[in-house]
Amino acid sequence: MPANKPKIIKSEAEWKAMLSPEAFQVARKHGTERAGTSPLNKEKREGIFHCVGCGEPLFSSDAKFESGTGWPSFFKPLSKDAVAEKDDSSFFMRRTEVHCAICEAHLGHVFNDGPKPTGLRYCMNGVAMTFTPNETKS
Repeated sequence: MPANKPKIIKSEAEWKAMLSPEAFQVARKHGTERAGTSPLNKEKREGIFHCVGCGEPLFSSDAKFESGTGWPSFFKPLSKDAVAEKDDSSFFMRRTEVHCAICEAHLGHVFNDGPKPTGLRYCMNGVAMTFTPNETKS
């Protein structure tokens, strides 16, 4: 977890009130958005991807790549403590779930078939994130 940042804990009703129905289903109920539906998959600007639940910075556009899966994919998180992982054996599969280290929002899964330099593919649900483009100087 990021240094000096407390966990954010809310009731189910509080999460439902602040998130869209789709974001609630993915971030709080461990759902998955349909492939190819997130505008963040096609986001090409420089900037930062944040957790939809707490706003914590998670990934940089510098680590984003086109995986061909239909979900926003990254080869590394913004910092080693921005996200946390745990084993996920749902749906008769063994995967590694990725969630926000601060509010524990479900983000997606990480796989060992990504590009260099890490060889990892953080396959994230776009609905579980927001994007803030870098400010351009005029």
